[in-house]
Amino acid sequence: MSAASTTRPPIAVFDLDGTLAETAGDLIGTLNVLMRREGLPELPLSQARGLIGAGAKALIRRGFEAEGRALSPEDHERLFEAFIAHYGEHLADTSHLFPGVVEALDALEADGYRLAVCTNKYEGQSVELLRLLGIGHRFAAICGRDTFPQFKPDPRHLAGTIERAGGDPARAVMVGDSRTDIDTAKAAGIPVVAVTFGYTDRPVTELGPDRVIEHFSELPAAIRDLAPAKIA
Repeated sequence: MSAASTTRPPIAVFDLDGTLAETAGDLIGTLNVLMRREGLPELPLSQARGLIGAGAKALIRRGFEAEGRALSPEDHERLFEAFIAHYGEHLADTSHLFPGVVEALDALEADGYRLAVCTNKYEGQSVELLRLLGIGHRFAAICGRDTFPQFKPDPRHLAGTIERAGGDPARAVMVGDSRTDIDTAKAAGIPVVAVTFGYTDRPVTELGPDRVIEHFSELPAAIRDLAPAKIA
């Protein structure tokens, strides 16, 4: 480890939707607004949760495909713009933090960890949602789909988030809920903790994360094990 590296604190980087916060109700609610406008039936939340995880454009495409509607590039872009506009006014109608998030962040900060968010939600909406949820001030960087030229699963999105937050990439851990997060962390050479309660079409245990947790109370110990804060 270089001398320059040891001057930076260890860092925990979090996905947002399905990891820090239960946002499915507002995301699928917005999708269903578009479905109704296009004359299609709404998707039940229980069915649609697995469509979340790769950003709004993917959610729209997956949702319309689930009802047998393929979208032209022009329609996809039109619906995406409508999604962003509507969702921006309904970021936290029902969204809330998962149990134990605040306590886990407290424990990590007490251990000397810097905190950041790396999400495929747009940066402005991510910042505002985390503010509404009362934890926006906890993060040294909140980086979204439009923060850099690349976004997850491109590892440069994660690397850029760590750099912007001033964290030590040699002592970084990613925390996420989906294949996108796990693939991003692996490509960046960073260990990843997966939560079981998020948005995924396959159990995260099948996707090869370094650790799996079922509640945020388990997170501090998992991160300490993967990226110790103390320098040997």
